[in-house]
Amino acid sequence: MSVATEDGARTGRRATVGLAVALIVLAASFAVPPLLGWDVDARSDMLGLPPTHGYLDAKVAPASVLAVLIALGGVWRGEVLARTLSWRALMLVSYVVGLAWLLALALVDGESGLTRVMSNPDEYLVTARQVPDIPAMLAGYVERIPRSHPDNWPIHLAGHPPGAVLFHVALVRIGLGGDLAAALAVVVIAASVPVATMSALRFLDAERLARRAAPFLVLSPAAVFLAVSADAVFAAVAAWGLAALAWSATGSGRTRLVGGGVVAGLLLGWCVLSSYGLPLLGLLALTVLHLARSWWPLPVAALTALGVVLAFAAFGFAWWEAYPVLVDRYWDGIAATRPAAYWMWGNLGALLVSGGPLLGAGVAVAATRHGARTRTVAWLAGAAAVTIVVADLSRMSKAEVERIWLPFVPWLTLSLALLPRGWRRWGLALQVTTAVLVQHLVYTSW
Repeated sequence: MSVATEDGARTGRRATVGLAVALIVLAASFAVPPLLGWDVDARSDMLGLPPTHGYLDAKVAPASVLAVLIALGGVWRGEVLARTLSWRALMLVSYVVGLAWLLALALVDGESGLTRVMSNPDEYLVTARQVPDIPAMLAGYVERIPRSHPDNWPIHLAGHPPGAVLFHVALVRIGLGGDLAAALAVVVIAASVPVATMSALRFLDAERLARRAAPFLVLSPAAVFLAVSADAVFAAVAAWGLAALAWSATGSGRTRLVGGGVVAGLLLGWCVLSSYGLPLLGLLALTVLHLARSWWPLPVAALTALGVVLAFAAFGFAWWEAYPVLVDRYWDGIAATRPAAYWMWGNLGALLVSGGPLLGAGVAVAATRHGARTRTVAWLAGAAAVTIVVADLSRMSKAEVERIWLPFVPWLTLSLALLPRGWRRWGLALQVTTAVLVQHLVYTSW
C-alpha cells in the first residue's frame, strides 16, 4: 500500500468515527427528553422538539420543488463547477445559488417563512419602528434590560447589545421597514456568507480548499436558520470582517494594511455590539493573522473595534456595564429552567441540525490534518470549534444555538474540504437532505 493510499484510508477512518459520533449525539439529543420524560424547556408555550427551538410541523409547498431541484443540482454539478469556474464566476454563482437556496427553503412556509420573525414583537423590527431618538435609546438601554423595569425590553433586545436593533432601525429609516422588505434585506445579506468565507481563504493562499468547500458552504443546512434571523446578519458581518482582516494581513502596501484593518475593526466591532457572544470572534481573528504570518493589522483592527465600542459607551451604552445586567436577567428567566445536564451536550445536537451531521466527520479530520496544504482550513475550523466549546461551557447559550452559533458555522464547514474525495458527493447529499428534512418537518421559529 502506498503512503498516499494509507493516508487516505486513515483519513477515511477518522471521518467515519467523527460522523458516527455526530449521529449518536444528534439522535440522543432528540431521543433523550421524550424517553426520560425530561422537560428541557425548549419552547415553554407548546410541545417542543428539543434540541431545536421548534416543534413538529410537516408540510409541503410549491417552493419544495425548487428546494429539491437546487439540492439535486448541487450534488450533481456543484463540485465540478467549483473546480472549473473562474474565481469571479464562482463567486457570482455561489451568491446566486445561495440566495435561491435560502429563499426556496424559507418559502416552503409561504410568505410567513420570511415575515413571521419580523412581525414577532419579541424580535427587533416591531421595536425598531418605534425608535424616534437613537441617542435616547442608547442612553437608557441598560436600565431597560432587567425584567423588573416597567418598560423592559422584549426578549431579544434585552438579550443583545443595541447593534442588533439599530440594524433594523436603519432598515426602517431607509424605507425597508415592512415585514417582507426587511426579511428580503436580511436574506440578501445572509447569502453573502459563503462568498466572504471563501474570499478569506483565497487571501490566505488556500483557493484550492475554498473551491472544495464551496458546495458545502452554499448549500449548508444553516440556510434554514439564516433565512430569516438577525443572527444571519451577524454571521455575514463577521465573515466579511474576517475576510477584510485576511486581505489586510496578506497585502504589501500601507493603504491595504491600514484600510483593511480599519474595515475589519469596524465590522468586528459592530459584531461585539450586536451579540454578547461575538467577542469570541477574536480567536478566529487571531487565527487569521497567524495563518497570514502578519500581526501588523492587529493594532489597527483592535483600536478601530475598540473605538466602535467606546463610541457606543459615549452615547450611554457601555458593553461592560450591560453584560452583567444581561446575565442577571438571563438567570432570572429561561436559563434557570433549562437543565445544563442536557443542554451542555444537547447544544451540540442543535449545532448538527444547523450545520449538518457531516460536521462531525470534518472536524475529526481537521483535528489531525496540519500539513502545509491543509493547515489553513484545519486551523480555522479548529478555532471555530474552540469558540463553540467556550460558548457552550459558559452556559450562556443554553438552547437556540441553531441560530446563535451561525457566525461560527461557516468556519466549521470549511473542515468538509478536508474529507476524502469519495466522501464529498454523498456527504453533500447528506447535508442538503438534512436541510430539506428540517425545513419540511420542523417549525423552526426563525
